[in-house]
Amino acid sequence: MSSRNLMPNSSGMNVEERIKALRELIHYHNHRYYVEDDPEISDYEYDRLYQELVELEQAHPELVTPDSPTQRVGGQADTAFSKVIHEVKMESLNDVFDLNELLDFDKRVRETLGREEVAYVVEKKIDGLSVSLEYENGLLVRGSTRGDGVVGEDVTQNLKTIRAIPLRLNRLPGEPEIPLLEVRGEVFMPRKDFLELNQRQEELGQKLFANPRNAAAGSLRQLDPAITAQRKLDIFIFNVQRISGKTLKTHSESLELLKQLGFKISPGYKVCRNIQEVIEEIKAIGEARDSFPFEIDGAVVKVDDLEQRTILGSTSKAPRWAVAYKYPPEMKKTKLKQIIIQVGRTGALTPNAVLEPVRLAGTTVSRATLHNEDFIREKDIREGDTVWVRKAGEIIPEVVGVDLSLRPEDSKPYAMPDRCPVCGAPALREENEAIRRCTGIECPARLFRSIIHYASRDAMNIEGLGPALIEMLLDKGFIRGIPDLYKLRDRRDELIALERMGEKSVDNLLASIEQSKTNDLSRLIFGLGIRHIGLRAAQLAARHFGSMDKLLEATVEEIQTIDEFGAKMAESLHGFLRQEQTRHTLALLKEAGVQMVSTAAQSQDGIFKGKTFVLTGTLPSFTRAQATEIIESLGGKVSGSVSRKTDFVLAGDEAGSKLEKAQQLGIRIIDEDEFRRMCGM
Repeated sequence: MSSRNLMPNSSGMNVEERIKALRELIHYHNHRYYVEDDPEISDYEYDRLYQELVELEQAHPELVTPDSPTQRVGGQADTAFSKVIHEVKMESLNDVFDLNELLDFDKRVRETLGREEVAYVVEKKIDGLSVSLEYENGLLVRGSTRGDGVVGEDVTQNLKTIRAIPLRLNRLPGEPEIPLLEVRGEVFMPRKDFLELNQRQEELGQKLFANPRNAAAGSLRQLDPAITAQRKLDIFIFNVQRISGKTLKTHSESLELLKQLGFKISPGYKVCRNIQEVIEEIKAIGEARDSFPFEIDGAVVKVDDLEQRTILGSTSKAPRWAVAYKYPPEMKKTKLKQIIIQVGRTGALTPNAVLEPVRLAGTTVSRATLHNEDFIREKDIREGDTVWVRKAGEIIPEVVGVDLSLRPEDSKPYAMPDRCPVCGAPALREENEAIRRCTGIECPARLFRSIIHYASRDAMNIEGLGPALIEMLLDKGFIRGIPDLYKLRDRRDELIALERMGEKSVDNLLASIEQSKTNDLSRLIFGLGIRHIGLRAAQLAARHFGSMDKLLEATVEEIQTIDEFGAKMAESLHGFLRQEQTRHTLALLKEAGVQMVSTAAQSQDGIFKGKTFVLTGTLPSFTRAQATEIIESLGGKVSGSVSRKTDFVLAGDEAGSKLEKAQQLGIRIIDEDEFRRMCGM
């Protein structure tokens, strides 16, 4: 084990010395892991060192420094990123798409310089987001996006979360700190992490990222650095923008300097003596690009000599001393044998093509996405067709077109199913949406998302039942539907034995599940996750009908008489409640003791009978949903806008235009304390 592995505890060291030693050690192991990809210690050993540093700095905040490893994630989320004017313009590159264009570039360079041969550096063109990093006396002081090349955005706090970026530069042996250094790099998301991120996005019902570049860009511009830190971004540094106290002659020399300073530099760059060697390297990169753990969208060719670059200069848009060679996307033809439907955790039905296996971008492809039914219709894709396939963003296989000359005579247009292939429930497509979704509450494919929503704060408010625990309960077969939550009390000992569970957390969870039985009917209706039925609509429906039994018996026309309900809402609620799966789940919930009546409907003669409230701002102790529930349980009504019919405006922090209008109309304004007194709380 290296001599720079674990150090003994602070034997003979004072606190300041121990903190300094821990920082040095953690910086070293960060570099080994994130830059050199060659860790020397286990994650457990690293975590011990890091935790010791955290505890010492918490006890001695006066000793915390900006370059401490503990300062990578910090600060409050900003509402906007401040602008940064780049001292050195972050230029874009001209693209070339074939070898003839590359030879023309070389000819122009040689003619301008008056030389028969020119040395070039060839680098992989990482498909990410270009950023600038500025260091003063070895410390990172600012990081910014490229923007338009002249003006970018300050994203320092987010860039600090990328472990491959040094917060403090290495000292060069026998040399002083470099007074000023600005470098340029490419932030990217590795392929593996991109696929994992999209999987999490799908599980949470959130929009998928189209490719790793979009994922990296979106992650770097998060307002909360803690979210950026979770996204596992990486960076390669590929250029010195400006430097003081040191003279450089070639680009390759500058890359080696960057490496010595602790940067993760452009991977596998090659110095080529002439354009023929450049062409050979471009071909080699193209042949190997599918094996890289990151995405590239080409190869960059740069003149190596920095003095020659000065002579060549730049146009208004791009340097004359560099170009980006773009590889053509690889597409191949194969037969589409069958179209199958996958049902995601949000209930979305996604068509996928089953293909005759074809070798594409380094892997064998037998499945490809068809996106949605509009895509299939626009391309007129049919089973039995011969189709063109490529990898979107070099990762996700997709069908891009049909060779109509090879279409079988008996082919028929494809029609999406109107029922879920997993559970048989109606699969509906709403207006202005491209996706058809399963509506079955018991569908195994969407059960994970159904339970997350059922347990959420504004629904049944089951504390402690988060996505990770729900997934574990499903995986172990503890629950196979929402009603099974109320049987978990019979498996207390098994729950306690689960990983990261203990007696106290299990008892709290079971108590919260039991408490949810007493919720108002409106929370149950909302918790069922019915399309177009939000919390407000659920409250109106519960109060209007008073019980689930009456709601189940109601016609579409009767439901449409609910205040604020339209035809689409009424049809969605009625259709959902008529489903066999819905009625089965509700029967089991009723048997488990879940309340099926509305306390708000029973309280029409409460103290707020005939009174209309408007809520504005943020209340200290209640969410807007909780305040609404209290008002309605006491016979009152909550409106979304202030008018002369409004009796009270309940105002919290940062109240806006509703408060101003109430003041103009002379309507009584109350705060949370007065509201509590009125409710007898």
